[in-house]
Order: sequence, then C-alpha cells, then structure tokens
Amino acid sequence: MAGSDIDRLPALPLDRLDVQQRAAAQAIIDGPRGALYGPFVPLIRSPELMETAQRMGEYLRYRSAIGTRLSELAILVTARQWDQQVEWAIHAPLAVQNGIAQAAVDAIAARRVPLALKEDEQAVHDFCIELQQNKRISDATYARALALFGEHGVVDLMGINGYYTFLAMVMNGAQTAVPALGVTPLPD
Repeated sequence: MAGSDIDRLPALPLDRLDVQQRAAAQAIIDGPRGALYGPFVPLIRSPELMETAQRMGEYLRYRSAIGTRLSELAILVTARQWDQQVEWAIHAPLAVQNGIAQAAVDAIAARRVPLALKEDEQAVHDFCIELQQNKRISDATYARALALFGEHGVVDLMGINGYYTFLAMVMNGAQTAVPALGVTPLPD
C-alpha cells in the first residue's frame, strides 16, 4: 500500500535538537553542502548514522575518482530507478551545470536510453542501469568501465549507486518533501 504525501520526518526546529543532533547538523552546515536539507532532514533523528553517511556522501559527490560530471549522471540514474523526487530536484540541475546534456537528463527522466552520450557517460549509464535493475553488472559492461575508470573508479561508481540508493530509501520511506527548486518532477 502506498503512503500519503505527508512528510513523515519533517525538519526539526533547531531548538528541538539535542546536543549530538546539533553538532551533526552544524558539521553539515559548515561543510560543502552549506545547509541541512534533503536526506539529512530525516537522518538528523539518527545523528551518528547521518554523520557517517554525510562523510561518505561528501567524498562520493565532490571527490570521487570518476569526477563530478559522471557522479551526477550516476546519481540521476539512481534517482530515476528509485523514483526519488528530492534527489532528482537537487541533482538534475547540477548534472546539466557539470556538462551532462539536458536531452540526456530528459531521457533518463522519461525512462528512455539517452542518445548521443559521450563514451564515458554511456559507460556510467549502462553500468548504473545494470546494477540497479539486474543487481549485477555484465562482464562486458564491467570491462568497459574498468578500462575507462580503473578499479578505483569502478569501486567509486558502485559506491555512488549504493549511497544514493540508501538516501532514496530513507527519503522514500520518510516521504521527504521536495524542495521548491523549479525542477520538473519525475513523471510516474
């Protein structure tokens, strides 16, 4: 049975946060994200989990071995696979800003295979689709990614898929409110 559209774990007023929650929130606010938003709104209820997740996410989003452009593409594929509107609203514009063609973003949103991707983008797209849909990666797709990104890049790509799947599960379960960023929502 589907849930309602009510945010189950909305933002907490700062004065309701305990000491550990305040410290965890401040670390995110002081970091590259600059604010407590998206998955960190429900995760603040478990500050140690949030701190651990934030550290992993900061690496995968900002410093992964495959670079920001390809990380954003992997995030979009994951968001689409999980119908995750918050991730989509945040990362669709970032993907375009980092060099992913708007036509590719639109195709992913519509569950179509994007046309005319660059070689590295196609490798990331196919890798993510196989991992998300088949729970495995074919030898050919793995070999192509390995040749382009090396073992470090392949491991980071798997990590991006896993991390953003975790965030999607948290936000889908919490029914996290989508920020008003002017991004067209994912279609059903």
